[in-house]
Amino acid sequence: MASHFDELETRAPQARERDLFARLPDFLRRASAAAPGLGRWLAGHDLSKVTSRAALAALPVLRKAELMEMQRAEPPFGGFADPAHVRGGRVFMSPGPIWEPQGLGVDPWQAARAFFAAGVRPGDLVHNAFAYHMTPGGFILDDGARALGCTVFAAGTGNTEMQVEAAATLRPTAYSGTPDFLKVMLDKAGEMGRDLSSIRRGLVSAGALYPSLRAEYAARGVAVMQCYATAEFGVIAYETASAAGEPNPGMVVNEHVILEIVRPGTGDPVADGEVGEVVVTSFNPAYPMVRLGTGDLSAVLPGASPCGRTNMRIRGWLGRADQRTKVKGMFVDPKQVAEVVRRDPAIGRARLVVTREGERDAMTLHVEPADGAALDARGIEAVLREVTKLGGAVKLVPAGSLPNDGKVIADERDYSG
Repeated sequence: MASHFDELETRAPQARERDLFARLPDFLRRASAAAPGLGRWLAGHDLSKVTSRAALAALPVLRKAELMEMQRAEPPFGGFADPAHVRGGRVFMSPGPIWEPQGLGVDPWQAARAFFAAGVRPGDLVHNAFAYHMTPGGFILDDGARALGCTVFAAGTGNTEMQVEAAATLRPTAYSGTPDFLKVMLDKAGEMGRDLSSIRRGLVSAGALYPSLRAEYAARGVAVMQCYATAEFGVIAYETASAAGEPNPGMVVNEHVILEIVRPGTGDPVADGEVGEVVVTSFNPAYPMVRLGTGDLSAVLPGASPCGRTNMRIRGWLGRADQRTKVKGMFVDPKQVAEVVRRDPAIGRARLVVTREGERDAMTLHVEPADGAALDARGIEAVLREVTKLGGAVKLVPAGSLPNDGKVIADERDYSG
């Protein structure tokens, strides 16, 4: 059985760099002409000379807050999409909101490699528990699994008992979804007396796969790997396994993307091993993102992966470079917290605290009252859910008790255990 998806994964690193940067100038020229917003963003730069990482680093970093403003000014995509490559595809809304077009063709988000590295093979049946509604997560993994030759059950999110019944009947061999929902399914199957032992592999994303949770899955006979994906790029990097099935250190960067680690708030690349913001350039003609700052922190892991893949490795997700925070697979933005405050005159100040309860994310909005005002916790909870599309608790705190440190969102999750 082949140990790699294709020969691109094992080519010499120098050959990969030559290929990427030989293709980049012409791609930038064509993309800038077809997507006027990108053309305006890169105006004044000689794109024919972007033939190295040093030259790429001279281009500006586009951050999501700026992209959101451009999309508001020129809806829906801010001029960053090529209509000819979007026609016949799909459009999604990510929290913010940011509007995301789907590229055309087979596996436009490049997820098939991640499934292969996780041990999934053609003919497997994949239970896909990512959302298919509004956001692209379900389709990112769905397209990748089917491109690999798998059959997919489009389970989506929620309806745990129905998902367990479906899995018990269909007998899927692999699961894709958030890291914690598989445990929810397995636990519910135990309560219901249903057998989900057919699930032997998992590919998870949109949240942290804690070591304790991975170990629990392994004890249940499920080998779970994770990938790092975003709505703009699809799969950026993915875990690989040793011959014994254990995860190798770090994540291997996907083919056909250029990944940089920069100092947060700047566009300056940092030295290998130094933690910084992940910045990505893709070759997607439908949505040509050039040096898009993801807001995620990571670092280059020196050396080659023991699996034989030769691309750059990163340490995985190490936190956020800004306060925009991923909770239960969805981003929550400080502007959304501000919207909750704006809607209720009784709120003086608010701070969203993200924590970990067992193996699941939890968020609590700490709310101070305005002068002499009475707060309605239940009403604020309803507004929080409406604005963020996520459930969260509300904690009423005395006026003046929240820290005066400028933080609107505080991520207090512990990733050490």
